Amino acid sequence: MLRLMTGKWLAGFLGAFFVCAGSASAKDIGGTISATLTITEDSQLVDDVTCTVTGAPCILVGAPHVTLELNGFTMTGQADSQTVCNGGFIVDEAGIRVEKQTDVAIHGPGLIQQFRAPGIYLNGSTSVRVSGTTTSTNCLSGILVGGGSDHDLIGNIAVRNGTARSECGGI
Repeated sequence: MLRLMTGKWLAGFLGAFFVCAGSASAKDIGGTISATLTITEDSQLVDDVTCTVTGAPCILVGAPHVTLELNGFTMTGQADSQTVCNGGFIVDEAGIRVEKQTDVAIHGPGLIQQFRAPGIYLNGSTSVRVSGTTTSTNCLSGILVGGGSDHDLIGNIAVRNGTARSECGGI
């Protein structure tokens, strides 16, 4: 009888373990990001983010069907908020980049500011939804769409993005 009970307990434990392992929780993001953070599962900001990445995006969405929740937090890049990039920009230094993915969502509220490229860059992606974000003092657009199709941009605010050389400040 003991052997039968042990076998049932072990089978139940292993079944529960594999069910839990298959339902991974969201990645929590906060603090300083010093190398591009590639997310491949649903993720959320749990604190403000300071990005010190140079010449590359701060957060890269690296898989389809990913949702990023900003939860009211702020992402800040390395651009100077007072001079609005001092007339220059660094092409690849976006706050959030969605590269050739499908069915991605970025939900605000949240502020994406002071990146030396777009705050959010959708490049060659399909069916991306960006809602409720505020982009401010980014050196290129607040939200830049570089190809792709079927995007849904709703309720976003863009303030003081772009430079005198690159007047593409909105969405």
